[in-house]
Amino acid sequence: MTTRADRTSSPTGPTVADVSGPSRLAEPDEAISAEELQLAARNHGIPLEALRYDVTPAGLHYLLIHYDIPALDPATHTLTIGGAVDRPLTVTLAELRERPRVTRQVTLECAGNGRALLHPRPVSQPWLVEAVGNAEWTGTPLAPLLREAGIDPSAVDVVFTGADHGVERGVEQDYQRALPVADALREEVLLAYEMNGAPLLPQHGAPLRLIVPGWYGMAHVKWVHSIELRTEPFEGYQNAVAYRVRRDADDPGVPVTRIEPRALVRPPGFPDFMSRRRVLRAGPCTLDGRAWSGHAPVVAVEVTIDGGESWAPAELDPTDAGDFAWRRWRYEWVATPGRYVLGARATDASGRTQPVEQPWNRGGFANNMAQRVEVVVPAE
Repeated sequence: MTTRADRTSSPTGPTVADVSGPSRLAEPDEAISAEELQLAARNHGIPLEALRYDVTPAGLHYLLIHYDIPALDPATHTLTIGGAVDRPLTVTLAELRERPRVTRQVTLECAGNGRALLHPRPVSQPWLVEAVGNAEWTGTPLAPLLREAGIDPSAVDVVFTGADHGVERGVEQDYQRALPVADALREEVLLAYEMNGAPLLPQHGAPLRLIVPGWYGMAHVKWVHSIELRTEPFEGYQNAVAYRVRRDADDPGVPVTRIEPRALVRPPGFPDFMSRRRVLRAGPCTLDGRAWSGHAPVVAVEVTIDGGESWAPAELDPTDAGDFAWRRWRYEWVATPGRYVLGARATDASGRTQPVEQPWNRGGFANNMAQRVEVVVPAE
């Protein structure tokens, strides 16, 4: 166990807790802080014009790195599986590559996507709506490895440990997340070593990462080197403290798990450099974008050109990319001179529809309110 408990200052000098402040909310008129800008420089979203690609190029896919990118050698990297199992395993990357090979298109979205749009704003990575990407992930299914190790009937959680190490809210830790055993045994869950047909890039988890289709990005542990089955629920920081939807600091909250439905508009026309407001020539225009959900396939998308006053159905493209990949939608519009606010909202087969206004929560998680794209159609 590498997670450390909270530490306080001692007479002999500072401790790790001294470098890490508590979570907080921004003051009503508080600007984005230098610390948030530093995070934003390390963690980038997808350029929205890249919604044109069915498969997001690796360099355009959104990125969130909690601590540092570790230096790992694929030639010597091993994965251990232990804890509540009958036969602990240690496998090399080469051995994993010899196992059954599967490629899946999976849309990943950060659980904090939309956080910076909330009021008051939770002070953290300041995502707007761009923390998403859809890639082809290649690896071997996790479930056969767990069964090969022999799962103890009393096991309840599977804990995945990455090689990235840091301090968060005063707690020194390796990045660790757990899945319930039933979720870890889903056939779609992969130990991935390739992205878009190439070896994983360092920032995307090389040489090995977890892919949990349908779940927000915090579950897809990067740089994974150990898996431990536990007979008690995992109470590590990233499960018990972070990634929980709560109203206030004393609320234990509920865990963030599957991705809520969302549709994004690929901004039409061309942008103003600073504001990103769009300029669009008058005339026929095909509005399009992508829609996804981690609960069930998207079955409908609606489009607004007046900021949500009215909605019209869009056309969904057919897809064979699977239930966990985004889907293209399109809407034919004749643009006339004026100012418009475009948006889209998705509905999935479970009946979930993304809201126009999003209920607030302290961590800024799972905020899937409909996007707003300001467009000016100039008079010729």
